[in-house]
Parts: sequence; C-alpha cells; structure tokens
Amino acid sequence: GTGPGDRVAFLGFNHPLLLITLFACARIGAVFVPLNFRLTSSELSFMINDAGVHSLIVDEEHLAVIDSARADIDCNRYLCLGAVQTGWESLAAALSQALPPPPQIDARPDDIAGILYTSGTTGRPKGAILTHANFWANNLNWLMAVEFAAEDVVLNCAPLFHVGGLCVTVLPTLMAGGCVVLQRAFVPEQFVDAIERHHASVAFAVPAMLLAVTALPAFAKANLSSLRLIIAGGAPVPEPQLKLFNGLGIPMSQGWGMTESASAVTFLDPSQSIEKLGSCGQATLLSDFRLIDAEAQPISEANVKGEICMRGDNVSPGYWKNPNATAEALDADGWFRSGDIGYLDADACLYVCDRLKDMIISGGENIYPAEIESMLYAHESIAEVAVVGAPDTRWGERAVAFVALRPGATLTLTQMQTFAEARLARYKLPRELRFVDSLPRNSNGKVLKNELRERCQRDS
Repeated sequence: GTGPGDRVAFLGFNHPLLLITLFACARIGAVFVPLNFRLTSSELSFMINDAGVHSLIVDEEHLAVIDSARADIDCNRYLCLGAVQTGWESLAAALSQALPPPPQIDARPDDIAGILYTSGTTGRPKGAILTHANFWANNLNWLMAVEFAAEDVVLNCAPLFHVGGLCVTVLPTLMAGGCVVLQRAFVPEQFVDAIERHHASVAFAVPAMLLAVTALPAFAKANLSSLRLIIAGGAPVPEPQLKLFNGLGIPMSQGWGMTESASAVTFLDPSQSIEKLGSCGQATLLSDFRLIDAEAQPISEANVKGEICMRGDNVSPGYWKNPNATAEALDADGWFRSGDIGYLDADACLYVCDRLKDMIISGGENIYPAEIESMLYAHESIAEVAVVGAPDTRWGERAVAFVALRPGATLTLTQMQTFAEARLARYKLPRELRFVDSLPRNSNGKVLKNELRERCQRDS
C-alpha cells in the first residue's frame, strides 16, 4: 500500500531493518523518515503528522509511546518490529508474504529521498529535505575523504535517526563494501569492547560520547590499536580530547556539517590532525562553503570570524512544508546559512568557533563559549562544562559557567578564573560559576544551552 512520494517512518533503536526500510523506500520512490526514539509522544506526534506519514514502523520498546498518542496521530499502517501486539501489524508477517517484487522507480536526483528532523534545541524541529542527489553526494564526499574500503570494519553506535550515525560512516561504508558494526545504542563499555573484539578500523562518535569513553577506569588499558581513525562531529571537540587520542597514535579528524547537508561539508585530512589541531578541515569533494559578515558580505581574510554558509550537491533544498524557514536559510544563489561561526587560517582550513545564537556580547566584545569550554575541560576537577550568557546591567551580558565536577572534586569561582586567566583574555573569563549534576542534552548529545540561559534569566 505504499507508493511513490509516501512517507515511511521508523521509530526504534539502531537495527538493520532501519537500513532495509531506507533502501526499500528508495527502490519504490517513497520517502524515509527516521524518528528520534528519545522524544516524547507529543513531540513524535508533531513530526509524524507534519511529515504526513503513511506507514509507521516501531520496535517493541517504543510501542507504548505511540499507543499513548494514537488519538493524535493519523497513519494508514502501524507495523510492529518484534512480537505481535494488539492494534499493530506484524512486520515479520508482512515481510513473509509471497509478493512479487515492486517495480523499481526511476527516481530523479532532485526527488525527495528522506526527511530528517532537526534536533530542535530551540522551538519546533524542522524537517530537512534530503534528495537522492543529497545522499549520493554525501556518500561520495565521505568515500573520498576517508578512503573507505572493503577491508574496513566501521563501528557505529550513534543513532541512525541522525545524519551523524546514518550518513557519516554507515552508508559510505556499505557503498564501499565494508563491514559495519552496528550497536543498538551507545554504552561506553560496549564501545571499547566492540573496537577490541571486531578490530574496528574506523569509529564515529560525538564529543560527549568520547568524553564518557575516556572517563572509564578501563580506558587506560584498552587496546585501540586497530583504529586508523576516529571521526568526530556534532559539536566542537575540546582540545584536551583531541590531544589525548592523538597521543595514543589515533588520528582524530573533525568534520563540519549539519542535518541540512546530509552531514559533511568539510573534513580534516587525517594526516593534518596534529598540525591543524581543532580544525574541521577544508571543503569535501562535492561541497563548498564561505564565511559572511553581519551584512552578509563574503569574508576572504584569514582569522576573521563570520557565519558559515554552505552550498553543494549534498545541501538540502529546504524544509518540508516550511517555506518561511527555507527562505530565511537559503539565498538566491543556493548558499545555505548555517548559524555557525567560524574562521579560516592562512591555509583556508576552517575552525568552528560557536553557534551564532550562543555568542555572548559583553561590553561590546564578542565572546565565543566553545573557546572557553575547550580550555576549561583541561581542569582536573571539571567533568563537564557549558558557558552561556546571562543578562548584566553593566556589560549587557556576562559569561556564566555551568560545571559538573568529577567525583570528590571541588572548585571555586576564583580557582576557575585563576586557571583560565593564563589562557584567556580577562573579558572572556566567566563571572559566575554554577554547579550541576550533569548538563542537559538533547538526543544527539548537544547541550541544551537555551535551558541554561533560561535559568540565568529567571535568576537575574
């Protein structure tokens, strides 16, 4: 009952059938919609209805969250992955039917292949449209950048509903004929164990995952010698983390991209991982980027910060049923505004500073929280840190550091400032220190800084 243009959604932990669903949709011209399994019923209802989902596939662990919202959801078919449940069709039974293969659709490059919803750190998530051309261009970008081969064993524990999990390693590896070790979800101990047991050659992780891995007591004795590369993305990687893995002889290369670019726009060649520490590299094969200033004029000089804009065969044509958001992001020449701030070095390598919306303006000076956070992660007492701006009657805004301490550790504002002032200009120093048990994060591991800013505003 599913045909060209129909949307098919998958809700569940990482599973091979998610990939089979994606490939099946591509074959018949349907549109694949992976859903974030950490969302609430109301959040999922919004996405399912916004996408106009025809068929919904759900694993056993997430049936209840959909059942609780059935009255608010309009789908043609509800398919259960696993044991048969009341009110659900069995996917296994559907797959076992002796049906003739459906005709393969001759899809055009600009036909929609997927709708991936943004993480929605502020406001409602938007459905980023990804075409067949977007997926293919992204695969080719990664194949050329990382040189994936049939001999590679690539570990992925990142959620496949996110471009980081789906598009950075999994799809390019399968295209190259390599092996994917697909973990159901991220568990730090299992991440290390899988590298040792399967002799993984490449792994993908976001910085929050790597932070959890390096905090394991067993990490110091782990055998990670099979790794030729760790690909990091999703957020700027703190410098101490980069140095740690490079010190172990494991190149760590950052890429920069977004859901709207099917992942990669830039990538740092592994051979430059130490020389260009902290850089996300240069444009990938089928992508381009540039920096613009506050008046939307291109910046060509080195070390001048501006908003990163992207263009290329992998870049989304816009947002599903949201022409206003599309018009705000995409200009007439095809440049997509990212909302990220970065600068180029003398070799045209990109360094990402922060999100435009996270920038703090204090006394007329621009302060980039990611710079402060990267430095503070080197403090022996700090397990996690996030810096946000708070209203300040004198300076407009002041920097506030939210810190989760390591077990048994203590820290005062003066101690933190003393540690930081040797590395940062005084106007960048946090003026306030707040302790948290852990930082609030969304399902992709990104810190929800809007929640931290709201706390500051309530208390101001």
